[in-house]
Amino acid sequence: MPKEIISTNHAPAAVGPYSQAVRVGNLVYTAGQIALDPASGKMVGDTVTEQAERVLENLKAVLEAAGTSLENVVKTTVFISDMGNFAELNAVYGRYFSEGKPARSTVSASLPLDALVEIEAVALVE
Repeated sequence: MPKEIISTNHAPAAVGPYSQAVRVGNLVYTAGQIALDPASGKMVGDTVTEQAERVLENLKAVLEAAGTSLENVVKTTVFISDMGNFAELNAVYGRYFSEGKPARSTVSASLPLDALVEIEAVALVE
């Protein structure tokens, strides 16, 4: 099965040797998204709430470019720089994944560009 590289101007360009997403068959694997503004390439937001909203909008744009949506996400991995912000992150995450919630892992980590949150996903393409 060939792989298809996914790219969109509606999400930040890859800042290293990786793709925004890769589609193989009916699955899409996204790169981790941080709170970069797609137009400027600059980090946005000073709080986990602000950054998580930008991250999820970026993720949504990448998934749409791959022919799917947040509703078809089956698994996410969430990286958070401070587990003390977990409840704040969950409030935003819950608004974007309100029904049919995907499986999720959450990891505390040091993130690129001092981001507060990063999220990657695996989604079905129907």
